[in-house]
Amino acid sequence: MTRHHGCLKVLSPMSEPRFPGRRREGRKQDDAGASAVESPKDLSPLEKIELPTGAMVGRVFSRGWKGQRRRIVVNQEQEASYHIMSRSAGGERLFGDLEKEAFRRLMWRQARFCGVEIRTYAVMDNHFHILARVPSRAKFATRFAGEGGEARLLDHLQLLYSKQYIAVLRAELTDLRKRDMRQEADDLIDGYMRRLCDLPVFAKELKERFSRWFNTHHDRRGSLWMERFKSVLVEDGDALRTMAAYIDLNAVRAGMVQDPKDYRWCGYGEAMGGGKAARLGLCHVVGHGERGEAAWETPDVPKGMNAAEVYRCWLFADAGRPAKNTTNLVNKAGIPTETVAAEKQRKGKLSRSELLRSRVRYFSDGLVIGSKPFVEGVFAEHRSQFSPGRKSGARTLREDVNGSLFTARQLTVRALG
Repeated sequence: MTRHHGCLKVLSPMSEPRFPGRRREGRKQDDAGASAVESPKDLSPLEKIELPTGAMVGRVFSRGWKGQRRRIVVNQEQEASYHIMSRSAGGERLFGDLEKEAFRRLMWRQARFCGVEIRTYAVMDNHFHILARVPSRAKFATRFAGEGGEARLLDHLQLLYSKQYIAVLRAELTDLRKRDMRQEADDLIDGYMRRLCDLPVFAKELKERFSRWFNTHHDRRGSLWMERFKSVLVEDGDALRTMAAYIDLNAVRAGMVQDPKDYRWCGYGEAMGGGKAARLGLCHVVGHGERGEAAWETPDVPKGMNAAEVYRCWLFADAGRPAKNTTNLVNKAGIPTETVAAEKQRKGKLSRSELLRSRVRYFSDGLVIGSKPFVEGVFAEHRSQFSPGRKSGARTLREDVNGSLFTARQLTVRALG
């Protein structure tokens, strides 16, 4: 609801325009003498995706989610990693090179605003994957505490909002305090703070902002996404590395490239192309994050390998093993008999390389991925979200030959593919 105080309109902290950054052609911003902005018609589509939100009022967030998808999100005062995934409506292949690049740019900007740390990602023709670390809100919010904290927060808002929007917001806060309405001013600020370090806010706002850009660019209406985003809670260490590699190998599984470094809309491809933020994310994945982005190319003295080499070895784990097929005998299906015998012996389980190169639904539908103690701990903490008759949380990811990964949801139908 828009509140009026004198001649000022108080913006809701979650107010958005119908089309972010859109202004009448030829209109000038009144930013204490700021120069005129270009008309959106004069900008390229990729420049439009980076337009900040103007000062027009609309309630994008006034509606809630419809329906419920079970998910695990830990307390906001804890740090946690998640695999986020969402698919276009009907699975239609709507995203070409331009759309993927626009999504990539918006994703990084939205992540910086929310305080979410992107570890890696993949933007495909009809869906996206993001592996993200959500820090503790209390820890992240300390940068806006103390003297000058509000000014730093308003500067931070410029990641998404125009100077005009910030100027109006600043004037509203001043007016509220002059009227001795300090609680309302504090509530207004708190509304922005609540959007930080919040996984659902990050995913929802990213999808909505991209949808508005996409529909405007393609002159279309209606929902762009099939459903609410999926998320899987991921343990650090082995599970995190496995999930990162699984995401970066999406284009390889789809037959789009043979090497993930050649796909520019994934974290590994961006890192190999020199992207500092993408490099830092993968440095954290392989445990070199404390040395910063420089660890990507600088060898770790004890191990003699840099983060780029460590991660590439992980991506191509056991891919170079020679085939064990030493006979020309094949069965009726055309499969070498030795291969059939090997499959029977390992009971359909996959090596780490094969696991990463297969579409495994556990990685998007498993709720939680990690070691057995990790999954059991999450189960105990979120016991009310599971059926009363359930005795334990960890379920074996049956396809994993190493037996090191467990999930909170046992898929009985189409675990693969």
